[in-house]
Amino acid sequence: MGKPFILVSSITYAMKSRDLLFSHGIKAYVERTTRLKEQQGCGYGVYVPNNTDQAEQILAEAGIRIIGRAERDDFQ
Repeated sequence: MGKPFILVSSITYAMKSRDLLFSHGIKAYVERTTRLKEQQGCGYGVYVPNNTDQAEQILAEAGIRIIGRAERDDFQ
């Protein structure tokens, strides 16, 4: 089983997402998606080891454009 990864439209949004999620008590880490099939966006996203559904909801409510979701195993 992979690890949850939220794909965003830019590295700027990835960093904002990380900071926003940390402020809500959710661990999040900016990572590059080097080998993701059908790559979209800038190639960066946020690895969220826990509470991924909640994290995605927080980001959407904050107006951060979410391209999709993947598992880290999909591109490593």
